[in-house]
Order: sequence, then C-alpha cells, then structure tokens
Amino acid sequence: MKDKIILAIESSCDETAMAIIKNNQLLANVVSSQIKNHQDKGGVIPELASRLHLENIDKVFKEAIKKAEITINDIDVIAIVDGPGLVGALHVGVMFAKSLAYINNIKILRLHHIAGHIYANEFIDNFEFPLLALVVSGGHTELVLMKEHLKFEVIGRTLDDAIGESYDKVAKVLSLGYPGGPILDKLAKEGHNIYNFPSPKINDNDFNFSYSGLKSAVINKVNQLNMKKESYKIEDIVCSFQDSAVAPLIVKSLKAIDEYNIKHMIIAGGVAANSYLREQLTRKVPKNVKLTLPPLWCCTDNAAMIASLANHYNYDELDNDLSFGVNPNKVLE
Repeated sequence: MKDKIILAIESSCDETAMAIIKNNQLLANVVSSQIKNHQDKGGVIPELASRLHLENIDKVFKEAIKKAEITINDIDVIAIVDGPGLVGALHVGVMFAKSLAYINNIKILRLHHIAGHIYANEFIDNFEFPLLALVVSGGHTELVLMKEHLKFEVIGRTLDDAIGESYDKVAKVLSLGYPGGPILDKLAKEGHNIYNFPSPKINDNDFNFSYSGLKSAVINKVNQLNMKKESYKIEDIVCSFQDSAVAPLIVKSLKAIDEYNIKHMIIAGGVAANSYLREQLTRKVPKNVKLTLPPLWCCTDNAAMIASLANHYNYDELDNDLSFGVNPNKVLE
C-alpha cells in the first residue's frame, strides 16, 4: 500500500504552523510563534500578523520538509485551515497552499480551525461516542456534541465574549501583560476567592455562556478600588475571577454529559491548558465518563492537530478545485 503523506498548514491567527503526517505518524510539527511581536501591544494586531506570516511561511515549510525527510513530490494532500480566524492571516496560508497544490498537482483539503483543536485529543486517546467537546479559547467558548467522526453539533456557545478574551482583558486592566491566560492561571493559585464576581448564565436551562458581565464586573471592581485608594491583592482579584469564569464551564458540561448520555469528554483550545479547569474537570466529571485532556503543546494553535483531523478524510475523493477563498466566520458543522 502506498504511503499516505499529509502536509497540514495553520495560519488562522498569530502562529505560522505546518505539520507532516505519514501513515498516522507525526514526522514534523513546526510552529513559528508571533507572541513576542504582539505582547507590547496587548493583543494580536491583524495587519502585523499577516505580514509576519508572509515572512515566515516559506521558512516553516522548508523546516517541516527537512524534519520529515521528504520532498514536495512525496505529499499526497495539503490540509489547509480556511476559517475561522483573521482574514489576512488565513489568506496567507490559503494562498501558499494553493500555490503548492497548483504547481505540484497536489490535492487540497479545506478544514475548520476548531475541528482541528478537537482532534488534537487524538494524540492521547481514540474517540468514543457520544462525545462532548468543551472548546475554550480566545475567540471561542462552545460545547460541541459528536455522535460520530467529523459530525459536529454546537449545543452551546458564548453569547458575547469568549473566556480567553476575558482572561486577556482582565490581565490588561491589572497590567499583567499578554497573553493573560497563563499569567492569571499562575497568580490564581496564590490568591483567595473573596470577591463576589458573577457567573452569568450558570443556572440557565440552556448550554450557552456569557462572559461580558464577568469581565466588566472585574474591571469595575479594580477601578473602584483604585479610585478609593483601597489596598488589595491582585492574586485575590485573579482567583475570584477565575473561579467565576470556570464555574459555568463545569456546570454546563456536567449538565450536557447527563442530558446526552456522554461516554467521552474532551477539552480543546488555548484555555484547555488552564490548570484549574483541568483540575475541576478531573474532580467532577463522572468516573464512568472517559475524560481526555490534550497535551499542553497541542492546546495552542499548531498544524499537528490539523493533520490529525485530515487523517479522517478520504483524500482520493477530493477534486483539484482551487477557486475557494477564506471564511473568517466559518461555522463548525
């Protein structure tokens, strides 16, 4: 049987990433991070991200090919993320993929960024269905039901801000730097939950989330304390925020597990690296439900997760249509 070699490309935000899989074996996983370029600006600047993707993408490709010890002629299919994400950043990855596909007559597979995050968990476990995926990142907070491979049903989502965005905003108002998630996760361990911040929608009957109210409550409390010149410990603010932020994730996940008779639960996205969230899920998910926590290296954006997802498609059925564009608001379905 001929070897099946997939080149995966991910450029949806501020990571230029490529991975190569051969017969389910990960041969290369290269990520060029832009975090240092955006840190002093307090968040990702879309125009800067696009320019840096243009500078880095060919270098990342050459490094991936070298690490995998293959040539472009060995590649059977190119798996490219065409959404969701930053429109300019997506365009860089898609145009690079199209160029490779056209020049070398390689088939191309268009994939969803969040589906990739979900399939990062396959580096640890095989999926069992029905499966519940808790997707938590800077742009997404969703509960996704899967009854079989590649079939996604979003049963709950944030109605406003994503949880990761709230972490970044709280870190910014406390002058703690960017990205906020890892910083707050560490500081929360040193504080106490002494502030009564709200957990919006925690007791609602649906599976949706809301973080704008919590974010505003924390910002208002910090401004109030500063105006009154009252002393406070940043660690206590952070601990109180994190408890209120994570609580709805746990409550809604447990409700969904019960309602949909879930056999397997996973988490996905950048906030999946949060140690408190992992601890709470480990403690509270019923023991008869399989719980998979992705490796920390696979929580942030990378192309290995896209290659893992691509493995489930029959690329023999693909055509060579390169007329598609990017979809920054692509829906998971």
